[in-house]
Amino acid sequence: MAVPHALVSLLERYVEEDPALAGHTLETMTEAEAVAVLKALKPKFCAQIFPHLQVTHAAALLKEIPPTLFGEIVERMRPEQAAAILIHLSHDLRKVLLEYLSPDIKRELQEILTFPENSAGRIMTTEYLAFHEEIKVRDAIQRIRALASQQAPTTYAYVVDGVKRLKGVLNMRDLLLAQGDAPLSSIMKTNVFTVDGFMDREEVAHELTKRHFFTAPVVDAQGHLLGVLKTDELIGEIREEATEDILRMVGAGNDERTFSPVPFSLRKRLPWLHVNLATAFLAALVVGLFEDIIDKVTLLAVFLPVVAGQGGNAGAQTLAVVIRGLALREIHPSNATKLILKEAGVGVFNGLIIGLVTAAVTWVWKGNPYLGLVIGLGMLVNLTVAGLMGAAIPLALKGFGWDPAQSSSIFLTTFTDVVGFFAFLGFAVLFQNLLM
Repeated sequence: MAVPHALVSLLERYVEEDPALAGHTLETMTEAEAVAVLKALKPKFCAQIFPHLQVTHAAALLKEIPPTLFGEIVERMRPEQAAAILIHLSHDLRKVLLEYLSPDIKRELQEILTFPENSAGRIMTTEYLAFHEEIKVRDAIQRIRALASQQAPTTYAYVVDGVKRLKGVLNMRDLLLAQGDAPLSSIMKTNVFTVDGFMDREEVAHELTKRHFFTAPVVDAQGHLLGVLKTDELIGEIREEATEDILRMVGAGNDERTFSPVPFSLRKRLPWLHVNLATAFLAALVVGLFEDIIDKVTLLAVFLPVVAGQGGNAGAQTLAVVIRGLALREIHPSNATKLILKEAGVGVFNGLIIGLVTAAVTWVWKGNPYLGLVIGLGMLVNLTVAGLMGAAIPLALKGFGWDPAQSSSIFLTTFTDVVGFFAFLGFAVLFQNLLM
């Protein structure tokens, strides 16, 4: 579709007089008509229009114009304006189109468009509806109808000002019941919960869970609307990360899959198995220190797995709670000490109760109350340390800047085995005359 040459100068004059109105007029056209107008105009006039277009519509038009025209338009726009539009293009298309820009502009845009690995900006979708606040209700409804064939999202529509800052949100029911000539600013809801594009996705998940929202708009530091975060997609991302945490806790590679090749699985697992082997020998060394008492009271060897198993299980409970708290940002440096003391307290009470039960069962089973006393005291010490270290290990890893989930269970098992064996066999030495 070509625009008659006689109309081009009139269109350019129209853009110069009121680029915002020209942009809004372009939004009422079909995509083919709008692209024809842009191709007819000089790049400098197109660059005046684009900052006033709704960003998803602007992105759709940029995909249809020649790449050379794309470069001429984008280079005449402010970088933050261009980035707000380019973020709505696919990664592959954006990569191709950026090659038509000068190196300086390209580098500046790439810096703006890059979000951290685990941020909301990485998983947001750019498929949403947004209108300028002065648009009339009837025009918004007409635009939504035009987009219906493209299966555009219609649960919510967002309202932005002239520089694309988020001003409010529209409910479809409110939109349909409003007077046709009313501006959108008069019916929008202004109390909008937003997510910063750089916010960690686990923190976002915590906030959305508290509010029971299924979508949330993503904005930059200046409040410009960048995209929308869908709760179901976020939950999928968090679930994937949770499985990676489980793999890291036991020393498996977080990029290993069920049917990964055998050599790949071996490379991921063997280094941590060697670490685990070294810690197991450390626990064996502790047992070796008490060979004499075990030779005298061989029955002690029967209870070593009981001590190790209970300590490992109690520590794993604490570890799971603490790693979840770190993931949801419930733990801060200001309350870390309080958490460690709390978990140590839980360990003391667990140790008292489990110790009494274990002592009673041992007394009845073996008929020696002092053997029950020894294993009961060993259980008390072991479960106390399990609670303490189950909290301290992931917090320490976090403090060193490491992943708190990375093989925490291996280090924790070492502490509980070493301390548990030392406490149990140490008490056996103290009470050996009563055990024999």
